[in-house]
Amino acid sequence: MNEELEELAARASRGDESVIPELLQAIRPQVLRRVSKFLPYREDAEEAAQDTLMTVATKIHMFKGTGSFAGWLTVVATNCARQTYRSLKRRSVEQSAEVLPEAIDPRTTSVIAGSRLDLLEALESLEASHPQLVQPLVLRDLGAMSYAEIAEELAVPLGTVKARIHQARKQVAAHLTVR
Repeated sequence: MNEELEELAARASRGDESVIPELLQAIRPQVLRRVSKFLPYREDAEEAAQDTLMTVATKIHMFKGTGSFAGWLTVVATNCARQTYRSLKRRSVEQSAEVLPEAIDPRTTSVIAGSRLDLLEALESLEASHPQLVQPLVLRDLGAMSYAEIAEELAVPLGTVKARIHQARKQVAAHLTVR
């Protein structure tokens, strides 16, 4: 993120509501790219992007400026994508009682879509067993933030960040290889 965007975010977090539309317009493409890493269908990604933008607009005051706006936005977008996935999963279970699912044809199923869903399942499992490991992993591997930036963002020592990411990767890898 550039300095201009960081400044817009800082102004908005201090209560300058006049910059929020400009901020939302500027971050929309990045938000859509971020949530698309999780959600394979464009409509689902659009839903999560809208939720992210709404969250940014209504909770920008929670961004305290101790870390970067990019890090804060990564967390918000990732959480919205994961919430959208949970919602879709819940709706799917509710609908499965009404309609029998068709057999999945592996020739028409995207490998990328399948791997994204596997990653979401792995993150769900990690959150259930070790919730403190999810955010550092997401910031590093999906947010491409440095270890130092993550330590600053989460206000924890650098060694703790490295240990949590290492442990999270082991847990996620184990979940992904079980399948």
